[in-house]
Amino acid sequence: PPTVTEPEIESLGRLRHKNLVNLQGWCKQRSDLLLVYDYIPNGSLDFFLYGGGGQRCLSWEQRFRVLKGIAAGLLYLHEEWEQVVIHRDVKSSNVLIDDEMNGRLGDFGLARLYSHGTAASHTTNVVGTVGYIAPESAQTGKASTRSDVFAFGVLLLETASGRGRLATATATLYWWTG
Repeated sequence: PPTVTEPEIESLGRLRHKNLVNLQGWCKQRSDLLLVYDYIPNGSLDFFLYGGGGQRCLSWEQRFRVLKGIAAGLLYLHEEWEQVVIHRDVKSSNVLIDDEMNGRLGDFGLARLYSHGTAASHTTNVVGTVGYIAPESAQTGKASTRSDVFAFGVLLLETASGRGRLATATATLYWWTG
């Protein structure tokens, strides 16, 4: 899959929001790219949902707080920052839980930046994680803020139900929730 370019890394390094995992620095030597992000102590949301062995179960209030934070982070990326950032990989393993139990969206490796008012991107192949990819993105290869919102909807259902995302590209949300 495509990765972010150096100018995009410079831009992403300027993102500052309490519900994002902020990039603190980076360096490139030969073909190695090293990114330094905020330290987030509690791990990922998917660990709390599936890997905690019942010992680290999130309350409904905590789940709501995490989702509300991710929604605020996406609003910032899509509408409030100097450019539009399409994350393209919103999923539970990319939501990290900080020391105050806030959700913070991380992993901008597939993200793309656009000027406000420009059309959605057209990629040569579909990127993201099966089960979170919007059907229209899978068909057209176009990513947009709407495809991020679709992935957030899947994340919301996953967090509320405790059920994992769809595992195959042919399954539908209707089947999953039925």
